[in-house]
This record gives sequence, C-alpha cells and structure tokens, in this order.
Amino acid sequence: MQRHTMCEIDLAAIRNNVRVMKAHVAGGAGLMAVVKANAYGHGAVPVARAALEAGADMLAVAIPEEGIELREAGIDAPILVLGGIEEEAAEAVAAHGMTQVVFDEARVRALSKAGEKLGKPVSVHVKLDTGMNRIGLRTAEDVQALVRLIDSLPGVELTGCFTHMATADEEDRTGTLVQIARFEALCEAIAQVHPGRIMRHAANTASIFCYPQIHADMVRGGIALYGYPPVPGVSGLMPAMRWTARAVFVKTIAPGDRVSYGGLFEAKEPTRVMTVPVGYADGYRRALSGCGCVLVRGKRAPILGRVCMDQIMVDVTRIPDAQVGDEVVLLGAQGEDCISAEEMAAWLHTISYEVLCSPGKRVPRVYLNA
Repeated sequence: MQRHTMCEIDLAAIRNNVRVMKAHVAGGAGLMAVVKANAYGHGAVPVARAALEAGADMLAVAIPEEGIELREAGIDAPILVLGGIEEEAAEAVAAHGMTQVVFDEARVRALSKAGEKLGKPVSVHVKLDTGMNRIGLRTAEDVQALVRLIDSLPGVELTGCFTHMATADEEDRTGTLVQIARFEALCEAIAQVHPGRIMRHAANTASIFCYPQIHADMVRGGIALYGYPPVPGVSGLMPAMRWTARAVFVKTIAPGDRVSYGGLFEAKEPTRVMTVPVGYADGYRRALSGCGCVLVRGKRAPILGRVCMDQIMVDVTRIPDAQVGDEVVLLGAQGEDCISAEEMAAWLHTISYEVLCSPGKRVPRVYLNA
C-alpha cells in the first residue's frame, strides 16, 4: 500500500446485519441482499459472499455489469437485476444466468431472443409501479398484457413480480398502505392470467422492520445490510465501514495565517494544523469544508478551510499530542467517539446511502473477519 488511506470493511458486521434482518422476516420469506453500487461502496464480491454465508437467499444488483462481476467471482446464487436494460444487454443477462426486471414489450422480446439463442429460458420479474413512479406497470390491463406476452414467447419465463415502497421509512403510513393495496390488486391480476405461483416481493429495508404484512415471498435488505437503520428504533445493526488515513504533516501557524484555497479560514490564535492525505478525488466531499471534522486520538478535529482534491487540513490545537503518523478517522469509531454515516450525511444535507457510496476507487478496501 503506497499510502495509508483506506476503508476497512468488517464482514462480521455484514453477517450480523443479515441475521438481524432475518430475525424480523415474517411468514418464512427469503432475504434478498442488495449489493448494487459496489455493495453501497463496501465491495460487492466480499459483501455478497458474507451475506450468503449468513443466510441471504438471493442477491440484487442495479445493472448487468454488477451481476457479471459476481458471476465471474464464482458466485452462483440467484441474482436479480433491478434496473431496466438496453436491448443489446439481453444476451449478457441470459448468458450469466441472471433474473431480469421487465416492464415493456421490447425488452421482453430481446430477452426471449437471447434465451432462445442460448437454449435456456431467461427468468424475468415484472416490475409493478404502485406509487414510486420510476419504472414499472401501473394498471391491471398493462400488467396482464405483458404477462400474456411473456407466457406466449419461447426463451423467457415469468418467475416473479415486485414493487418498491416510496415512503415506508416515514411516520405517515398512508402512502405505504395505498401501495400495499395496489400491489395486492396487481398480483391478483397476474394470477388471473398466469398459471402457477411466482415469487412476490415488495418489502424494502424499512418495510422489513415496519410492514410484516408485505414480506410476501422475499424481502430486500439494503441499507441495514451495511449497519444503518432505515427507521428509528432498530437495534442490533453494526456499521461495516470505517474510513481512515494517516497524518503526513503537523505545523503551527500564527494568528492571521490562512489555510487552504481562498484563505477562508484565518487563525485567531496560534493553531496546530494537521495535513491528511485525502480529498474530494477520494470521495471526501468538498462540501465538508468548514463544517466537517475527523477523529484524531479519539478526539474531534475540525476541518480548516476548503477540502482539496487530495488533502485536507484539520485543527489539532486541542490535541497537543497529535503527530505525524497518527491514524485519522474520517468515518467510523476511534476511542469512545464515532462519526457515523448519518452524522456526516447531516453535515452534507444528504443521506447515509450517499456517504457510504462516496469513497472512490483509489481508496482501497481492506476486509476484516473474512
């Protein structure tokens, strides 16, 4: 390793979080571990393996390339591609034995052609739009028409249907209850035209903990897999990511000296400044300038001035023993303190999901408890 800037990923935490979610699953439903976006920045292959070891039944990705990465790593568990695909991607989906979400005729026909060519049917799940208004079919008539098309074509097989809850993490239950009713109605519409049972799934992470009535055949666990509760009151989850660096320089500046681009920070007293080799090119957001902090020797050190592309400067005046080589925690625990993804998200006016996805490719992931 050429520099000591890394994300430590605790796979024991991932396994623990799978068990926590499974303990809340009702009616014998399975658990689909959502490992899209490189497992929310944690590393798709190691996280997928850990989740499956802990009892996950299926994996979910956003795009075919993410599923192909898992297959090439030797993971043979069922994989659902949650997003729509270009028609030319159908053969790759088929060749790697993935299940594809469908919601229109063109993609169904492309998958049928790919399945026929490869000699095995492509599994598809119909996306039902019950209120998210992103992708999916909204009416019973449209759903039944697409199901009839799937059943009429070679090379493609209907194995499931699902929807996504837009407000399950909010206190007001009205919107979610409306979505549940719509989902049940559309599932019934499918049953009227399709022989045999298919997998039904509607519960996102918040729904795992709040809406057992929609656990159906499968639930989809996302943010909780990585240790963050989707709603208040969920206990037992363990954050899996810890982002650290090492100090490369410490100096004292005089009153009136300014720090970083634009000189936005001006010292009012003699100030010890620590330089840390991480910046917005690593995914440590520039918007943290002047509002974020890090942990040094278990204490908080505020960011001074603007975050640079490759470095930040922090105030260690109140940490007199801080020195070059000290571990600096950007995200996670050190000593008795912790900077959570939720706290960093509050500084950035965003959500923990975006924070976890932020560390870039040049920040290596180091896996603990593999």
